[in-house]
Amino acid sequence: MTGGSLAPSAATGVALPGISRLGRIRRLRRPSILRGFVWLYLVWSLAPVALAILFSFNSGSSVTEWQGFSLRWYVGDPYYSVLHDPALHQAVIQTVRLAVLTTVVAVPIGVLFAIGVHRWRSRQASAWTFVMLLAFVMPELIFGVGIFLLLTNLLTFIRLGTTAQFLALVAWNISWPAIIVRARLQSIGAHYEEAARDLGASATGAIRRVLLPLLFPAIFASVVLVFAGVIDDFVIVDLLSSNAQSEPMSVIIYTLGAHGGSAAAPALNALATVMLVMSIVTVAAGWAVYRRLTRGERRRDEGLSLGPLTGA
Repeated sequence: MTGGSLAPSAATGVALPGISRLGRIRRLRRPSILRGFVWLYLVWSLAPVALAILFSFNSGSSVTEWQGFSLRWYVGDPYYSVLHDPALHQAVIQTVRLAVLTTVVAVPIGVLFAIGVHRWRSRQASAWTFVMLLAFVMPELIFGVGIFLLLTNLLTFIRLGTTAQFLALVAWNISWPAIIVRARLQSIGAHYEEAARDLGASATGAIRRVLLPLLFPAIFASVVLVFAGVIDDFVIVDLLSSNAQSEPMSVIIYTLGAHGGSAAAPALNALATVMLVMSIVTVAAGWAVYRRLTRGERRRDEGLSLGPLTGA
């Protein structure tokens, strides 16, 4: 037969036209090129990070020549290690301070905001929800510059430094818990709280004993995201820092990396590794705890999805 290739049918053994051609087309459609681009992206994005981590353990001050494994730039060097250098040590303390304070204040406000807006059935509630979502579309640079101009021209009693950074970070991060908790409220519905009220619980008691435990996975996820986000923040804390005492890790890495020369590079690699490890550990621990908290819900959802198939 001309005009097409023949291939035997698996069922009848009769050669059918076009089957081998279809096989070639499917082989051509395999995403080999896409996999190549994925690997290229991973190498391009992760290789610099891996090199920075590797040379943070270099025994010498070179960032191009490996001179042996050492913890010199973390704890060993009495002058330039992260543990002993006053500037780097202060940067770690300032980062942790801002992350803890922001998380402690922003998450409760965001949770209360989400509960209030969820129960506020009016056009004003939609308007406030839109304002809350502005943090996801507004560039952080514009927000930071706006806060800087507000504090330096109108609210002059608030000085630049830790206080200004803390207030700005709280305002910037409230949207995370508000949106996450609002989504959780939509998923669990109102029947649990209504049942508690029908059984005699007060409005406050229903929130404390029923609603908040159901919201705990979302609240915990909000804590993790806010804490990790503050650790990685650069624009806001840089604009509102006043001196070296208020510079967190992100700012001092940029400042010394751009103006400190090659002598500061090994210690900065160590500081950047500390910052990266803090973010990864925070997110990984949060993911593990969240999976454990929602394990019962996932099993219930799997049972509901398999019920029609098993006859349950």
